Amino acid sequence: MKDFEYSAPDDLQTATALLAEHGERARVLAGGTDIIVQLREGLRSADFVVDVKNIPELMTLEYSPRKGLTLGASTSCQEIYDHPDLTTAYPALIDSAKIVGGWQIQTRASVGGNLCNSSPAADTIPALLVHQATCQIQGQAGSREVPASEFCTGPGQNVLKPGELLVTLQLPGPAANSSSAYERFIPRNEMDIAVAGAASWIQLDASGQTIEEARIALAAVAATPVMATEAAESLRGKPATAESFAEAGELAKNAASPISDMRGTAEYRVHLCSVLTQRTLARALARIQEAGS
Repeated sequence: MKDFEYSAPDDLQTATALLAEHGERARVLAGGTDIIVQLREGLRSADFVVDVKNIPELMTLEYSPRKGLTLGASTSCQEIYDHPDLTTAYPALIDSAKIVGGWQIQTRASVGGNLCNSSPAADTIPALLVHQATCQIQGQAGSREVPASEFCTGPGQNVLKPGELLVTLQLPGPAANSSSAYERFIPRNEMDIAVAGAASWIQLDASGQTIEEARIALAAVAATPVMATEAAESLRGKPATAESFAEAGELAKNAASPISDMRGTAEYRVHLCSVLTQRTLARALARIQEAGS
């Protein structure tokens, strides 16, 4: 691994100044579970590494049902799923945070880092999409907000400009009669990268029988995680039944444009879009019913 300079600032102004000074030769270290491996294997290079774990804003974890969740970009997966209120408020996020590597990785890896790594197969990104997360980005010129659905632009690529830093993710508070779920398929336990993944969020009407709103997002089936908008829109006004979910599953295939690789063929990934969409819709429904019983 090539030598690099290292700094661990404790405020945003210093961090963004260092990133701006070193430009494209600088890399951010949050949990380090991706970037350290990438630097060691020569997949990325850096002359300067900025460790952001000491910046309070990036370690934020604040939740209220009314205001929603403010999640610092460096907050670990373990801190998220250990929070007593988030399991019922953002179930898909918890599902995904619990399967990012083993428990040792989860004490370091962050949802913000998973998003910034911008892998098409990232487990936590579909959950952010269905929960309508917004990204707060800070640079020397000021701050800006970007929907999580627009953050990733290609494999390993995103909207961050040189000198910019993802600070927090903001998720709206949970709606009444709603829930979510995330599932993935992996070829075997030793290969912890999804062949395909799906997150689903649904909201039922007051009767608990009809779907008012739905959102579906897919991983590892396109150049970026994608929303299956056609499939989600097909559920509006439909009964919350296996038949409705099966129709949505078939429509979810239309959002996929996968490749074939060592983990699976393109055809198999398309098939999994339907299977995982149906499973996550059914699990989200079951969670709503359990909460109401």
